[in-house]
Amino acid sequence: MTRQYWLMKSEPGTYSIDDLRRAPDGTDHWDGVRNYQARNIMRDEMRPGDRVLFYHSGKSPSVVGTAAVVKKGYPDHTARDPKSDHYDPKSTEQNPIWYMVDIRFERKFLRPVPLAELRKTNGLEKMMLLKKGMRLSIQPVSKQEFDIIVSMGKG
Repeated sequence: MTRQYWLMKSEPGTYSIDDLRRAPDGTDHWDGVRNYQARNIMRDEMRPGDRVLFYHSGKSPSVVGTAAVVKKGYPDHTARDPKSDHYDPKSTEQNPIWYMVDIRFERKFLRPVPLAELRKTNGLEKMMLLKKGMRLSIQPVSKQEFDIIVSMGKG
């Protein structure tokens, strides 16, 4: 199976690339996604070995580093935990509506690559992130787009 490339968004105050780096072995689950399209990507398309651009949304939206998928999609246990912010009473063990994947920290960029800079960069014109109204928290990225952004982040 061919390696795929993704962009995963997170508010840095909720979960940042530094949080991922501090996780045991730099590996953590990507939970709390409550969008069906993003859920389907994690459940059906993401595979170990896929590469990830880690994107901080919010006040200073920018790509801040890379990670790798290390475990394919599996039921998101936070959906069944009434104490979790991500609780969904409709999700059960028999019918797990929501899924997550595990990712491992690879690197934090020497400098964040701001959204405004991405918009001006040749080769990124077709990038899903740059389309008007695109708010999906997990998006496919081409290898070319991935490579361009990683190169920009090296400073």
